[in-house]
Amino acid sequence: MTDTSTPPSADSSAEATAAEPAGTEEAKKSETVASDSDLFRQSEIAADYVEGLLDILDYDGDIDELVSAGRPMVEVVGGRLQPLVGQRGATLEALQELTRLAIFRATGSPSRLLLDIGGYRAARRKELGAVARNAVEKVKEHGDPVRLEAMSAFERKCVHDVVNAIPGVQSESEGVEPSRRIVVRVAD
Repeated sequence: MTDTSTPPSADSSAEATAAEPAGTEEAKKSETVASDSDLFRQSEIAADYVEGLLDILDYDGDIDELVSAGRPMVEVVGGRLQPLVGQRGATLEALQELTRLAIFRATGSPSRLLLDIGGYRAARRKELGAVARNAVEKVKEHGDPVRLEAMSAFERKCVHDVVNAIPGVQSESEGVEPSRRIVVRVAD
């Protein structure tokens, strides 16, 4: 039997060395697809759970389930939802934790689900951006650290994101829940 295939050129072997083996690349793609489908499954479980809560409480709301930035999300929109948000989002945070527990119960793995009701998180993120920029201005003007009020993990993340995008300043969290707060200071 005669081999009629062409031997690999130096260029093609360099490409093969530079690229990952096809099996590895396909495995990574399937892992990504599997994880995206797992995340969407978590958002479906969460949506079903939240829908059940809305039915029990006799609240009307449209529920959107999605995956954004590698996180499962559920958004509830509609009128008369403020009681589900609570003062400074306290009820929303509690509902989010209950929903995460429902996901854990169904899947056996923890979730980073983000629950939003009535657009509260988007509005709060905007407010916190202004608070962070104000703190940065004070730090740059006076040079002294600025301690912000105690915040939830979601709120602290929003502030850290804004502060870390501004050169010359840094932020860090201090304290213990529920009194954990952010300190903004001149960067080292």
